[in-house]
Amino acid sequence: MKTKTVFKMNMVMACTVLALAGMAHSAYAAEEEAVAEYTFLDAIKDGKQMTNFRLRYENVNQEAFSSGSKLKTGEAFTLRSLIGWQTAPYKNFSIGAQITDVHEFNDDFNDRRNNLSEHSNGGAAGAGLNKAQYPNIVDPGFTDINQLYVDWTGIKNTKVRLGRQQLNLDNVRFIGDIAFRQNMQVFDGVSVLNKSIQDVELFAAHFDKVRQITTKDRHGNIDIVNAKYRISPSESLVGYGYLIDVANLGQNNGNPAAIGTAAQGGNGLGASQDTTKSATTDASSKTFGTRLDGVRAVNPDWKVLYTAEYAKQTDMSGGSPLIDAHYFKLGGGAAYGAWSVRLDHEKLSSNDGQYAFQTPLGTNHLFQGWADHFLATPRQGMEDTFVTVAGAIDKVKLYAEYHVFKSDVKYQSTGGRLGDKYGSEFDISATYPFSDKVLGKVEYANFNESDIYGTTLQNAARKGDKEIIWVTGMYTF
Repeated sequence: MKTKTVFKMNMVMACTVLALAGMAHSAYAAEEEAVAEYTFLDAIKDGKQMTNFRLRYENVNQEAFSSGSKLKTGEAFTLRSLIGWQTAPYKNFSIGAQITDVHEFNDDFNDRRNNLSEHSNGGAAGAGLNKAQYPNIVDPGFTDINQLYVDWTGIKNTKVRLGRQQLNLDNVRFIGDIAFRQNMQVFDGVSVLNKSIQDVELFAAHFDKVRQITTKDRHGNIDIVNAKYRISPSESLVGYGYLIDVANLGQNNGNPAAIGTAAQGGNGLGASQDTTKSATTDASSKTFGTRLDGVRAVNPDWKVLYTAEYAKQTDMSGGSPLIDAHYFKLGGGAAYGAWSVRLDHEKLSSNDGQYAFQTPLGTNHLFQGWADHFLATPRQGMEDTFVTVAGAIDKVKLYAEYHVFKSDVKYQSTGGRLGDKYGSEFDISATYPFSDKVLGKVEYANFNESDIYGTTLQNAARKGDKEIIWVTGMYTF
């Protein structure tokens, strides 16, 4: 709490000093010459909106096995309000400020804030009701600074950003703001983007804190390097390095009681068997990789889609030596007019069932299915083969995926058997723009279990059937 308060005070002081300096400069200039000049107030007036409102209904039906029964149907009705503004550049500086507020209108879901309701608008069930009987819908009520930063562009083709900021790199597989959830992931620190070399974008950053979608602050060190070469406007080759030394991120489950048993999706090496550091309690890692991705036109109607990516993940800064895994993705397809279809295979490998490749700072909702069974990769790894279809009918944009999930190494199933088939999932969405400011979206996800992931039918780590419906409306200024 103290660190958070100091950060806010420092940023407010920086913004105030900048504003006073701008006003002082304007007053001095007025005395020196009669010619009007661009002022700090002009920079504020000519800035851009960072404001939108998103209303969402989410319905989740999920089988649960820790108690041998099905969870109650989860229903969440929430409103996210983002209110902000970024000034235009003034003396090579600009300021961006944005607050966020998420309001929960009901209590019938587990928002992952210690399994307890944080509000009393559920009537007699009010605050303090245990929410473990409901499925997770991770949109806790929350009000805070979402972004507060200063940009400096005093060097040609370069932008330096200092403060709290959103960040999305490439396809957000490794670094993303998880904008799908009502509370976004944001980073505190400094980033630099340089475009001095033709067709090349160089990005580097150091962050010492990340606020996750659970609204929890995680402190540590995050160092990022990302270099992109644009082969064409629609094709790129990227090289990257992500060094993460932050305690208690998503792959740790945030639950000390689960460490060594259910972490990383469970069904792995128990604490009593672990003769080395746990790969989840000491999860500091470094990941280096390269990505080739693009769309190439064959003729005015047809286009070829392709992706090839590889990354290696190992331990660092005293992280567990069990952290040793790799990632690859290979896929492609074709597009005709507004329609496209592609086939992809993605693998997050396992280190002999003791650790699997993790992406703790990525927008993981977009990968391995929207039902969110695999936000943390199970210790036995993941092989995801999926088909994607996208298109449009008039103004309605359609998108669908079908996944088949298998493990990299076999896992313990029921009756002493081994399994390697987690299940399959079908996801579909339809988006309609009612106007240039109002957008509506309906989404559906359905996961079906195959082999039982666990040694008993009541195993808490089991990946059971799950069905989700989202209805979203968004207004953007």
